[in-house]
Amino acid sequence: MLGLFAPAATQAIAPGDSGTPGTVGLEKGTIASEPDGSTVVAIQGFHFQGQGAEKKPARLVSAAPNGSTEWVYDGSNQDARWFYDADPLPNGNLLVVGTNADGTTVAELDPETREPVWTEFLDLHDTHDVDMLPNGNLVIANMRQWDEAEGVSNDRILVYNRTTDAVVWEWVFRNHYPNDTDGGFNEDWTHVNDADRIAEGQYLVSPRNFDQAIVINRSTKEIDYRLGSDGNHDVLDEQHNPDWLVSEEGNPTVLVADSENDRVVEYERTDGEWTKTWEVGTGQLAWPRDADRLPNGNTLITDSLNHRVIEVTPRGEIVWEYYATWGPYDAERIGTGDGSNGPTMADQGVTGSYRLYGSAGLIEGTGDTLTFAAAVQNTFAGTPLRGPATEFADTWAGVTPWVRPVWMGSWAFAGAVGGLLVLLGWAVAEAVSARESIRRGVRRAAEDVRTR
Repeated sequence: MLGLFAPAATQAIAPGDSGTPGTVGLEKGTIASEPDGSTVVAIQGFHFQGQGAEKKPARLVSAAPNGSTEWVYDGSNQDARWFYDADPLPNGNLLVVGTNADGTTVAELDPETREPVWTEFLDLHDTHDVDMLPNGNLVIANMRQWDEAEGVSNDRILVYNRTTDAVVWEWVFRNHYPNDTDGGFNEDWTHVNDADRIAEGQYLVSPRNFDQAIVINRSTKEIDYRLGSDGNHDVLDEQHNPDWLVSEEGNPTVLVADSENDRVVEYERTDGEWTKTWEVGTGQLAWPRDADRLPNGNTLITDSLNHRVIEVTPRGEIVWEYYATWGPYDAERIGTGDGSNGPTMADQGVTGSYRLYGSAGLIEGTGDTLTFAAAVQNTFAGTPLRGPATEFADTWAGVTPWVRPVWMGSWAFAGAVGGLLVLLGWAVAEAVSARESIRRGVRRAAEDVRTR
């Protein structure tokens, strides 16, 4: 399974040089407070039917504390059409996950030389997360493990020994969940996007399509903790990359990018129950897919469809911002460890819901400028069509960045389809009952279009 890829080439990217008229590419936003270390961002990139978009490539980038771009690592160096997880290792290198139509490549990358220490090809498709265990084994979130002949999903969490080329442990979802969960088996049943070791023999796992984060006990194979439940979108709605924290009082805490709810949220477990203690950016973030608590108490958020990474204070002020098109998936602050390594919000004495403020607003919708979505909502405010219009605006904001021609701004694109919307307007009332499934389908298509 071991493979090689060509030595990496570092690209020099001028600030704002995305090659995409009317948008920023790799560029600093607000820099109110410079961090001590650089920030590495894994950018998913955009592909459709096997064809890549040259102006929307998969790449890793390193942003300096002042927001300048230090280096860029192109996905082609790892034969990766999409980049996902990028984890700092104790030795200072990066564990990088990339995928293509044939499978998954995992590499330990030296960030100084942008050359691999080793690389491994896994015959596993569309893997979003691979973590290294202390003994060097890899824990892998294995989605899309579809058995077409039997018509069942074998989605699983597995531990792989690179030395022996063997799976030494696995946990198959269908053995632990009702098989009709999320409507029953399909080719992407769980969409499990994250698996992290949080303690000896415990893995925090994110089955996205089940709207929950769980802690699996490796020895007993039981679920020790479960946050959320399938279809209960008040708690979680198709989340990504949960992180495990423990309060000073010893209370388990989960910080999670609650993607379909367009927020970052934190839950603390007390007296056997999960309580929401903090949320930020509700309705302002656009499909966030990673959130890390930093040692200084701030939170580093990957705001995927706003194409940026932001560091926010507990009360929502953006103190550091970096724009990274196209579709950033994961961001890590170098020097702070892997994932979350900071205090809980309860330990900081901060609770409640907070709005974001302080963005440079370089991409439409991230600042105080009027967006198409906001214009639609404002137009129908106070009318019976406000609800359907809001749902449409949310869907529009989520999908247009993925399908809009690169030479069109969002307002121009809106005008181009306006005539069609007039013709289809009569159908709005009939569509109200189905709006939730439509919204979910559009977002899911935006992520899953790469596999076709």
